[in-house]
Amino acid sequence: MNYWLVKSEPFKFSWDTFVSKGGDMWDGVRNYAARNNLMAMKEGDLVFFYHSNEGLEIVGLAKVSKEHYPDPTTDDPRWAVVDLVPVKKLNQTVSLAQIKADPVLQEMAIVRQSRLSVSPVSPTEFDRVMDLANEI
Repeated sequence: MNYWLVKSEPFKFSWDTFVSKGGDMWDGVRNYAARNNLMAMKEGDLVFFYHSNEGLEIVGLAKVSKEHYPDPTTDDPRWAVVDLVPVKKLNQTVSLAQIKADPVLQEMAIVRQSRLSVSPVSPTEFDRVMDLANEI
């Protein structure tokens, strides 16, 4: 299993909206590195749901329910989507400030490549975030 982080601006698509829909396709990615990360996702992989721009925190845990397929929001065949479903809201959100201050998380992509909307998370980083969220 692999771990990932996806970002969404809550005023456009929040965790609560995601949960109320029971999941959704993750579309609109127009960055090649983020697209490559989407294409590397496998069914069952776990995904942190991060509120960007406002909140700046990991709020929930999702799961890949369908591996990549062509993005239906564009005619350009270079872009892909995956389907995600909610797993659970975290017991405690984990802020970007907490992530940046934690020595274990210094190499996390959200710190090093802050503009990347879909990024990998190492098993060590995943476990540490879950610990910070009071999930372990």
